[in-house]
Amino acid sequence: MQKFNASINFDHRLVDQDIRCSQAHAKMLGKQGIIKQGEAERIVQGLESILDEIKKGDFVLKPELEDIHMNIEARLAELIGPLAGKLHTARSRNDQVVTDLRLWLREKVDELVPAIENLQLSLLKQAENNIGTIMPGFTHLQCAQPITFAHHLMAYMCMLQRDKDRLLDSKKRLNESPLGSAALAGTSFPIDSDYTAKLLGFDRPIRNSIDGVSSRDFALEFLSTAAICATHLSRLADEIILWSSSQFDFIKLSDCYTTGSSIMPQKRNPDAAELVRAKTGRINGALITLLTVLKGLPLAYSKDLQEDKEPVFDTVETLAIVLEAMNGMVNDLKPLPQQMAASAAVGFSTATDLADRLVKIYQLPFREAHKIVGQIVILAEQRSCQLSELPLEMVQTIFPQMSEEDLASLTVEGSIESRTSIGGTSTKRVKEQITYWKEILS
Repeated sequence: MQKFNASINFDHRLVDQDIRCSQAHAKMLGKQGIIKQGEAERIVQGLESILDEIKKGDFVLKPELEDIHMNIEARLAELIGPLAGKLHTARSRNDQVVTDLRLWLREKVDELVPAIENLQLSLLKQAENNIGTIMPGFTHLQCAQPITFAHHLMAYMCMLQRDKDRLLDSKKRLNESPLGSAALAGTSFPIDSDYTAKLLGFDRPIRNSIDGVSSRDFALEFLSTAAICATHLSRLADEIILWSSSQFDFIKLSDCYTTGSSIMPQKRNPDAAELVRAKTGRINGALITLLTVLKGLPLAYSKDLQEDKEPVFDTVETLAIVLEAMNGMVNDLKPLPQQMAASAAVGFSTATDLADRLVKIYQLPFREAHKIVGQIVILAEQRSCQLSELPLEMVQTIFPQMSEEDLASLTVEGSIESRTSIGGTSTKRVKEQITYWKEILS
């Protein structure tokens, strides 16, 4: 039961937050006259001594004391005697634990946001260097329309910005103090919850003591945001895996982010990207874990809530290293422009441009133009040539008004430069996007 019940093997991560929380609580007890001011000061000093021991590596964790909170309280009693027992006046482990977790997660959110921004800066750098690098744009993993590599990378800039915004927005709900909720009903002592909230950097105390000890939606919101971010990273990782394959041959990764095969000497496996893709499942699993813990849990506190920490701890650590690895890969990858451009021309990728031209020049309804170009594509497939290589007289059997100028307009470069709508792939619009993100990230 001791082994099953203990949480010290993972909640030791909360040690700094637990000491800060206890120091704030002790200061409040002294300020309110619940304990003597001198007693409060001795408790605060004793906790500071424990923090010094921890930093020096001299603090010994005792599994039989169950969790980090009891380990600290027991050590405090060794240092200052029975006075340590007054620290827990007007407080329960229920509100203590969840306050610690909120403090810890708030700090980690502040660390993850710059990690996302570092990746955005790396994407921006690659985009600036590849404004003119042509590549195929895909739908259904089929060559659809030509785009630029810079334009493709800007899509991930948008996704990551929303991930960052979600993290920052979650702090509005995360940054409330449960301290003072006690076990579930509050306390009869004349505490000052506003004071402890201010000392700990919270925006305000939580408005309901039951909600304070029993809600974990702040953790769910973080895990949900992390899962969305990890999904975006996984999609980019999957594209890096495809692009670096010999079948695509769009990019090269150095030995820094690839590994060799144990049997095939020619292999360069994109293991970093594959691990990013796989670890998304781990983060998604953490979200499902906590959702499942909470879904049938009556208010207020149950021991089930001990299971809130490991998914959160693991997700923070996993997302942090995934962002770091992805940032490294984005900086490391080298586009292969010739192969990318050649691939952009296959699959009749400018067919839509011809349909658009028929609408603009000959005032055809788009659906009719779509049908005509579809018939012309069949001709090109039969002759194994590009649309622009078809004899004019052959195309005119399908659409008599077709001119040499119409066919000559079907270049990949012309297609790209014609996409001038906001957010489009033309050089002008991509440069606008890059300028915008430079301003945002500055």
